Amino acid sequence: MFLPKLLKNLLVSYRRNTQSKMDTEGVFRKRPKIQGGEEDEDAVPLVDVADGHDDKSAPSRSTGEGTCLEGDRLNLAILLGMYLLQGIPLGLSSAVPMLLLNKGSSYKQQAEFSLVYWPFSLKLLWAPLVDCLYCAKFGRRKTWLVPIQYLLGVFMMLLSHSVDAWITQLYITRLTALFFVLNFLAATQDIAVDGWALTMLKRCNVGYASTCNTVGQTAGYFFGYVLFIAFESAEFCNNYIRSTPQPYGIITFSGFLYFWGWIFIFSTTLIAIFKKELPPPSNGGAASNSKPGVRRTYVELWHLVVSKPAIRMFAIILLTAKISFGANDSVSGLKLIEYGIPKEKLAMLAVPLIPVQIVLPLLISKYTNGPRPMDVYLKAYPYRLLMNIVVGTFVWYTPVLIKWIPVHYYLLLVLMYSLHQIASNAMYVAGMAFFASVSDPLFGGTYMTLLNTLSNLGSSWPSTVALLAVDWLTSKQCSTQPANSCWEKDDEQACKSAMGTCVTTWDGYYVELAVSTVVGVAWYWWAQQRIRRLQSMDSAIWRHADSTTADNTRSGARR
Repeated sequence: MFLPKLLKNLLVSYRRNTQSKMDTEGVFRKRPKIQGGEEDEDAVPLVDVADGHDDKSAPSRSTGEGTCLEGDRLNLAILLGMYLLQGIPLGLSSAVPMLLLNKGSSYKQQAEFSLVYWPFSLKLLWAPLVDCLYCAKFGRRKTWLVPIQYLLGVFMMLLSHSVDAWITQLYITRLTALFFVLNFLAATQDIAVDGWALTMLKRCNVGYASTCNTVGQTAGYFFGYVLFIAFESAEFCNNYIRSTPQPYGIITFSGFLYFWGWIFIFSTTLIAIFKKELPPPSNGGAASNSKPGVRRTYVELWHLVVSKPAIRMFAIILLTAKISFGANDSVSGLKLIEYGIPKEKLAMLAVPLIPVQIVLPLLISKYTNGPRPMDVYLKAYPYRLLMNIVVGTFVWYTPVLIKWIPVHYYLLLVLMYSLHQIASNAMYVAGMAFFASVSDPLFGGTYMTLLNTLSNLGSSWPSTVALLAVDWLTSKQCSTQPANSCWEKDDEQACKSAMGTCVTTWDGYYVELAVSTVVGVAWYWWAQQRIRRLQSMDSAIWRHADSTTADNTRSGARR
C-alpha cells in the first residue's frame, strides 16, 4: 500500500509544481524531454498550439485531484501507450550494436550504425512541417500520427523478414539505412504526440503529459532493449527459464519485430477510428489566430539564431560540451562485451538504474528550479569527467576482476554506472531547467526544441567520432608474423592461416579516454565563466524583439 500512495503523491506534487511554473513563467515546455505550460497571453506563437478544451470547462486549480482527472484518465492512458510505442524503436536500436559485436563487427562499423540515433537530434528541421501542415477535418495531430504509426508497423514487419540474416552477415549499411528510417518515423511520431498531449488534456492536467512521456518511453525502451536482449540470449533463457538447455533464446529479432509491427497497426487502427481530436477553440485568443506558414517558421528560427549573440555562444557550448564523454558513453559498454561480459547482463544494468533516473530529478529540483540552474551543471561536470578515469580503470581490470570476484564484480559495475548516471542526469536536468528559463514565449515549444536539438547534436557527434576513431587509434600485431599489423580483414585471415593471433599492442579506447579527459579539463576552464555570464544575463537578451516589446507593453499597462 505504501508504494502506490508514494507514487500518487509524487504525481500530485509534480502536477502542482508544473502548473505553478506555467503560471509564473508562461512558457510551453515542449519535449524532447520536458513539456507543459501555456503561452504568453499577448504573444502570437510562431508555432500555433491550440487547446482542445475550453478553459471555462476546465476545473480550477483548487479542485481536487479526482475531479480534475475526471474525463482525462483515458487520454492519459492513450498518451502513455503512444509514448511506449515510441520507445520500442529506440530500445531496438540500442540492442543492435550488442548483437553486431557478438558477430564480430568492428568499431568502424559500430560508428556507421550510430548514425541511426541522429533523427532525434535533427527533428527540429522538420518539426515545423508537422505543426503547420495538416488536414483539419481529420485532426491536426492525427494527420501525422496515424500514417506515421502505420508506416512504423509495416516497416517493422517488412524488416523482420531479413534482419536476422543481415546481422549475421554484418550488412551494416543496410541495417543503418533501415534503422535510420525507423528512428526518423519514431522522431516524427514524437513531434505529433508532444503536440497532441498539450491539446488532448485539460489545462489542469497538462503537467501529466511529461510524466506519460518519461514513463511510457522508458517502458518502451525497456521492452525493446532489456527484455529483448534477455530473452534473445540462450544463456539467460537456459539459466533462468528453461529446464532443458537450448542453443538459442526463446525469441528472435525477426519475431520480436513482427510482433510489435502488429501492435503498432492494431493500436493505430483503434486511435484512428475511436479517438476524436478536438478542434481548436473558436473563442478568439492566441490559439485561434491565423496559423503561421512553414516558410515564416524557418525564417524566424534562422533569424533568432543569427541575431542573438547569447544563443550563438550557448550553441557553441552545447555542441562542444560532451566531446570529453563520447568515448565513455559509446565505447565502454562495447569494450566490456569484448572482454567477455555477457550482453544480457550488461543490458540488465538498466533495471537498477531506473530508480536513479526517477528519484534524482526530484532530489535536485530545488536547485535547478532556482535562478541559477547551470550551477548544478558546472558542479556535476567535473564528477562526470572523473568517471572517464574510473570507468577506464574498471574496464582495464575487467578480465582480472571477473575471474577473481565474479559476484562482487557486477555489484561494483552497478555502483560505477549509478555514479556515472547521477552525474549525467544532474547535467541533463540542469540544462533542461535553464532551457525553460530562457525560452521565449513568442516561440512556444519551438524555442525549447531548438535548444534541445543543439544539446542532442552535442551528444550524437562525439559518440559517432569516438566509435569511428577506436580502430584507427588501435595498434595490433600478428603473433607469428611481426610485419602483419592485422589492419584489414585480409590481414587477420592471413594471421590465422599462419597459426597466429592478432594481439592488441595499443588500445585506441584508452587513448581516446585520455585525450578526451584532457580536452574536457580545457573545455571546463574555457566554458565555466561564459556559462555563468550567460546565466546572469537579463531575460530580454534571449528573447525576440517582438516578445520584449510585448513584455514592455504589458508592464506599462500595469503601471
